[in-house]
Amino acid sequence: MQHPEIADNSSIVKRSWWLILLIIAFLIAPSVISKFYVTILCEAMVMSLFALSFNLLFGYMGQLSFGQAAFYGLGGYAVAMLMTKLQFNFWLSLAAGPGLAGLVGLIVGYFCVRLRGIYFAVLTLAFGQLIFVIIFKWHAFTGGDDGIQGVFPPEYLRSIEAYYYLIFFVCAISAFILWRIVNSPFGQTLKAMRENPERTEFLGIHIARYQLIAFVIAAAFAGLAGAVWVPFYRSVAPSYLTWIKSGEPVMAAILGGPNVFFGPVLGMFIMTIIHAYILGFTHFWPVIMGTIILIIIFLLPGGILGFAQEKLKERRETARRNNGSTG
Repeated sequence: MQHPEIADNSSIVKRSWWLILLIIAFLIAPSVISKFYVTILCEAMVMSLFALSFNLLFGYMGQLSFGQAAFYGLGGYAVAMLMTKLQFNFWLSLAAGPGLAGLVGLIVGYFCVRLRGIYFAVLTLAFGQLIFVIIFKWHAFTGGDDGIQGVFPPEYLRSIEAYYYLIFFVCAISAFILWRIVNSPFGQTLKAMRENPERTEFLGIHIARYQLIAFVIAAAFAGLAGAVWVPFYRSVAPSYLTWIKSGEPVMAAILGGPNVFFGPVLGMFIMTIIHAYILGFTHFWPVIMGTIILIIIFLLPGGILGFAQEKLKERRETARRNNGSTG
């Protein structure tokens, strides 16, 4: 009979091999696919980082935020304004994006974490729309509805392939950091607060403080996603901060599975690829995407990876019981 710990270790090794193969595939992708698909991969990776930042709040803290796009847009605007108005260094501008988003996240989060459930969601939406209106109306400073154009990275990053690798390494390192966070004692505390906030608070844990830290971390990584995307796209606009943009990571988490770390990543890749493909035939891609989301909600309530993880867990339990009965 195979010992449970040995079985768990073998599954970890298998997951590691799949992850290594996936990394190799991403590294060689620009050499074997066209520039169009490299662009799609760049967008999918950036939006996946955006979705992971959102899921720190939704999947692990148990709070739904409808204002995450505000931090994504602030990160983009920080880079654009520093580089075009002040001719700031590219790398320092890139670092300023998550810095500004994290600072604003600290202010917004101070008020939001005092509420829970639908009140938290509505307040994040209100703050997000407030930031959007400021960006949209302050034409002299932010360019208003025209946005900011001409945000060019350094010469050595201006080719699609070169910037692809920058996006890949930024997103890979960020995903690793977020994975370490959710699997740390801090992350376990967030899960405990999600499952039973009253009992967690009874244990002497300051819930609001932990939620505020998580809120700032999520805002900073959302800002990093926006900061790394704008020089690739060469421009930024107020549409980056709309509540519609905030809905994209929500759909990605539901599609892939909010309770699995890479669930939002899978969901965002599916959404980005479907969006790019369907736009060649019709502009009504939200109808098709909405239909897919409805199917997932009714048939796979835990998302695609959540459903797969549950089935795999059932198979392992069945195998262990069978081994135990024959041992």
